[in-house]
Amino acid sequence: MNPRNGRTRMVTVTAVATLLALTAACSSKAKDDGDGDKQSAGGIKTGKGITGKTINLGVLTDMTGVYATLGKSVTQAQQLYVKQFNAAGGACGYKAKLTVRDHGYDPQKAVAGYTELAPDVLGFPQFLGSPFVAAVKKRIDGQDKALVLPQAWSAHLLGSPYVRVIGSTYDIETINAIDFLMKEKGLKKGDKLGHVYFEGDYGENALQGSEYMAKKEGLTLVKQKIKPTDNDMTAQVTALKKAGVKGVVISAGPRQAASLVGVAAAAKLNAPIIGNNSAYSPQLLGTQAAPALLKNYWVASPSLPIGADTPEAKKLVADYKEAYPKDSLDNGVVAGWTAAAVFGEALKKACEDKDLTREGVDKALLSLSDFDNGFGVAQDFSDPKAPSSHESVILQPDKSAVGGMKVVREPSESAEAKGYTPTVS
Repeated sequence: MNPRNGRTRMVTVTAVATLLALTAACSSKAKDDGDGDKQSAGGIKTGKGITGKTINLGVLTDMTGVYATLGKSVTQAQQLYVKQFNAAGGACGYKAKLTVRDHGYDPQKAVAGYTELAPDVLGFPQFLGSPFVAAVKKRIDGQDKALVLPQAWSAHLLGSPYVRVIGSTYDIETINAIDFLMKEKGLKKGDKLGHVYFEGDYGENALQGSEYMAKKEGLTLVKQKIKPTDNDMTAQVTALKKAGVKGVVISAGPRQAASLVGVAAAAKLNAPIIGNNSAYSPQLLGTQAAPALLKNYWVASPSLPIGADTPEAKKLVADYKEAYPKDSLDNGVVAGWTAAAVFGEALKKACEDKDLTREGVDKALLSLSDFDNGFGVAQDFSDPKAPSSHESVILQPDKSAVGGMKVVREPSESAEAKGYTPTVS
């Protein structure tokens, strides 16, 4: 799903940080008065983000920009989770409330949205877009110390006890994806491997994974950097075919993946193509690229898909369909639900510890070392310098599957991923 859509950088982090500096003064608003930690009648310590018996949470998403489909699925899944969380009693009787801001994948709106919400919320179960999260990371670590669960999987976000990546980062995901190509799709030592990737955090972090595998496995890497505004992959396919690649990784969006796979089929470039988790949406199966995608495209994912054969997945499908009968199912639903469930679990643990302050929730998350909400991958949040998982699931487009994807390789961590340590900024 930065998604995992919403996960590429359309401007540099420096540029976004400049916007943050311009709006930072707004963060010291008078409404901070009286936000110091306090004790409730029930002995629960509370602070910023708690109003009466309400836990205020922020959502910074993309509902109108390039990742609108992902943002909508993630946000609706989180709204569904909060509804059920509150119906079950919340945390120590405190009920959660989401305040949603649509930044439209615009850097100025994203930073302004964070500046607006940060003083008044306990944390963020969603912040879509790794460059935007990176731009405010120092502020989160320094003055705010509010838990942020980004819809982004860049390793550059690791290292903070407050900004916590859920699942394998793009570099590890790419390592596992290439392992699949080598173990099951005929790629071998000495072959050329193509990598088409977005400029910025998402693509360049994924590229670190392919560079690592090229060195470890004796592959020659053929790089093709693109921009998020590049939608026609004809030039990239021409270059890859001329180079004689035997496999291709794409770290971009669904639109670019569809073009790459479709153009490659027309050009008779028969190399298998695999994408990172944000390089697919089930809506692609309604386009002209569908036959090529069904035949020669795979996706690496940090969890089982929405159509997984587990009781939890089946319940989520039924509940989501009931809540949003007109909307399609995709893996953004899984990503949103998982992040909300992680935040909810941290709230419940903080409740047990009688500490619903920002510090209490952050501490509670660090105690979660084996969290599994039924999508096949256990998450360990005890080490802020590491992603919560090193496993990936390999999926393949399938029109008959719920959510348009079927599992072709169960959750696993390749031997190469075991020996790899992400670069922490």
